[in-house]
Amino acid sequence: MISVDGVTKRYGPIVAVDGATFEVNRGEVVGFLGPNGAGKTTTMRMLTGTLQPDEGRIRFDGVPIGEDLTAAKSRVGYLPEANPLYDDMLVCEFLEYVARLRGLDAGQARSGIGRVVEETGLADVFFRPIAEISKGFRQRTGMAGAILHEPEILVLDEPTEGLDPNQRVEIRKLVNALGAERTVILSTHVMQEVEATCDRLLVISKGAIAADGTVAELMDARRGVARYTVEAEGADVAEALRALPGVADHGSEPVDGRVRVNLEAGDDRELRPEIFRLATERGWVLWELRRERATLEQLFHELTMDQPEEDDES
Repeated sequence: MISVDGVTKRYGPIVAVDGATFEVNRGEVVGFLGPNGAGKTTTMRMLTGTLQPDEGRIRFDGVPIGEDLTAAKSRVGYLPEANPLYDDMLVCEFLEYVARLRGLDAGQARSGIGRVVEETGLADVFFRPIAEISKGFRQRTGMAGAILHEPEILVLDEPTEGLDPNQRVEIRKLVNALGAERTVILSTHVMQEVEATCDRLLVISKGAIAADGTVAELMDARRGVARYTVEAEGADVAEALRALPGVADHGSEPVDGRVRVNLEAGDDRELRPEIFRLATERGWVLWELRRERATLEQLFHELTMDQPEEDDES
């Protein structure tokens, strides 16, 4: 459905996107992750035709979008992070305005608005001013506008930013429903949303694609190291744990007269029985002994740890 081939975008001397290459299949919901300043928003704007790449090509169904940009844009619905709405309009007026911008005739507009109001659950606020509706309904209104022309591709940039937990769950359900019939690219910093909604992940760092695969595939590729947290009261706890064969120490800290130690070891080795025996032999009081599962947050950090967080929108 979407093919991005060696795409580069520069802003003067700054390389925002550097040779990005990936594909998205029809009907996939793809999570697009990266630190601030990694190139996510710039890439998404190029996918929507808002920006043109300096190098490389973007294709829809094998056809470069630059050959007919108007036709390519008609296949895409875009919800920017800022979600630009007109506060002085009613929700119904805004959707009618979007329909006119999209070139829909009166019949298409009427049926399309009825469809998106049902899909996004806007019936209760349809005749209310946008200025008076909640942030969750504002996001739903933006999504309704993005899908009004029945696009094949939906690009969502931080659709749950600023929402409370209940609103996040509702928008997540909506994204799942929308993804049943469309190809969706979803940018978010919320890892629970990625795991709940996305078939596949693309991770971008410093403008280049750092990882591409399902959550399970990327987690499997990073396996091999197990992390342990040990909290104990006694003599020489940290020193004795550091001395265990094949163990890497990742710091310790005092906790109310005890010590908490973080360790790493090979994933094929189970340390908890050894640590328990050591505690028994040394007479420690063992308060906590936990082996941690690798998380998506840890994977994201490992893939992007060399890039500092920035405040720009690239």
